[in-house]
Amino acid sequence: MSPPPERSSTGASYPAEFSCEERTILLKLAHAAIATAAAGEYFSAEPPSAHLAEPRGVFTTIHVSGKLRGCVGYPAPIAPLYRAVAETAQAAAFEDSRFPPLRAEEIPGLVVSLSVLSRLEPIRAEQIEIGRHGLVISRANQRGLLLPQVPVEHGWDRTTFLEQTCKKAGLPGDAWREGATIEAFTAEVFGDSLA
Repeated sequence: MSPPPERSSTGASYPAEFSCEERTILLKLAHAAIATAAAGEYFSAEPPSAHLAEPRGVFTTIHVSGKLRGCVGYPAPIAPLYRAVAETAQAAAFEDSRFPPLRAEEIPGLVVSLSVLSRLEPIRAEQIEIGRHGLVISRANQRGLLLPQVPVEHGWDRTTFLEQTCKKAGLPGDAWREGATIEAFTAEVFGDSLA
């Protein structure tokens, strides 16, 4: 069974990289990693396939009762995807400084979504497509990242998206016009209710 195509906010369709089976494997792995950590045990997994062992950037987002409870990710491909999913799932559940650690009674109602990132590529401001591209803006040692779904959720236009990514980096909102580096990526997003 092939996965549904990815769609941008503009309605454009893009081929999905991960099959329904691969999506299910990664989501189960995220849930298992969280449950294992909640029990105070060490989680380990073997590579499910060569494809899922490729180094990739990924963000894991968790919701409980419809409310955000954590989002942590690796923007760069620093670990095999299956391991990056397990590590970011545990970090989203227990280490996101914006939220208290997940409690055991919350785990049964946990909803996980994953955003698997493409490699970063330089991009000009006018090439950015809302709903398709995520952004990384950096200057010196300051760097901010926003996922492709963020401007869609907030109803931002391209300029606002650029400004908000600059602010995420701790830079002035117009830093993108003043020599900051702009890079883009795409993300294949799927979750418990979207797999």
